Amino acid sequence: MHTDCRGRWGKCVAALALCALAGAVHAQSSVSLYGLADAFAGVVRMPGASGNTWQVGSGGMTTSYWGMSGSEDLGDGLKTVFTLESFYRINGGQTGSFDGQSFFGRRAFVGLSGRFGELTLGRNDSLLFVSTLLFNPFGNSFVFSPMVVHSFLGSAMGAASVQSDTAIDDSIAYHTPEVGGLSGSLLYSNAGIAGHAGQANYSANVLYFAGPFSATAALQSLHTASLFLNGATEQTAWLVGGAYRLDALKLYFQYERVDNNTEVTDDTVQIGASAQVGTGSVLVSWAGTRRWPAQGSDIRWSTVALGYDYPLSKRTDVYAAWRYDTMTSVSSGNSVGAGIRMKF
Repeated sequence: MHTDCRGRWGKCVAALALCALAGAVHAQSSVSLYGLADAFAGVVRMPGASGNTWQVGSGGMTTSYWGMSGSEDLGDGLKTVFTLESFYRINGGQTGSFDGQSFFGRRAFVGLSGRFGELTLGRNDSLLFVSTLLFNPFGNSFVFSPMVVHSFLGSAMGAASVQSDTAIDDSIAYHTPEVGGLSGSLLYSNAGIAGHAGQANYSANVLYFAGPFSATAALQSLHTASLFLNGATEQTAWLVGGAYRLDALKLYFQYERVDNNTEVTDDTVQIGASAQVGTGSVLVSWAGTRRWPAQGSDIRWSTVALGYDYPLSKRTDVYAAWRYDTMTSVSSGNSVGAGIRMKF
């Protein structure tokens, strides 16, 4: 034992404990596990379908997922952050929201966060998708949200309007700090191709939340060959949206235009509202898309949805929703379902 500690063992132990505590405070870290389980039962019939499909489905209101995220305090306001999130289908236990999706398909990134904002690398959220889900009453529902269905799902009209997934691989994203309710994000992806050979993707959005009014604008430019299922090799999409709260009523609006270098253009408008009725919420939304093909007549798709969401607790709610679709030259679609959603 060092001579300075003879007869003073207790003081040395205390000093060592204080040093260890100081190191822990300087480099605090945390990791959390969380997720959401959503299942519904009902009938789903897309426009042009030959018949109804009865199902117990996954993700009626929100696609089921689980994830883990964490951070480490590096001092002086700087932190390292990471997030790994995976979709799953609770009705069958499969991973991914569809067959073939990567395991951490919802998002997967690591980065730095501080007073400058946040910089992350990996599979980052599509900024266009973020603006889409925040400004319609059904959020990110791939079953009942007219705006999400029109933008991100294929149909009897053909391939989906927007050719990106809800997150973009091989990307770097920067998110500004919020100032006066205003924030912005930029994303760049080189598609994992050396030199990217002209196949880079770019996107940006701006969000404003202050008082009863909120708004967004988003732009996305895609050039990655593997993304396209519609015959195009380039696509530019832009979206503007807004919302206004009047006591228990909130009104929503969105307009989106998607241009492809195949001279196919989609224009989509969404209007909606949510109203608190008792402890639950009534949701209503309509979206209309007009597809302008390079040849032939334009195609029109109209969808209306009505729903009711009732919270059983802070983490669990039950819901019921109905969706009706009409489309040029094909039979109408009619979907209805009821489900339960739990956060954990």
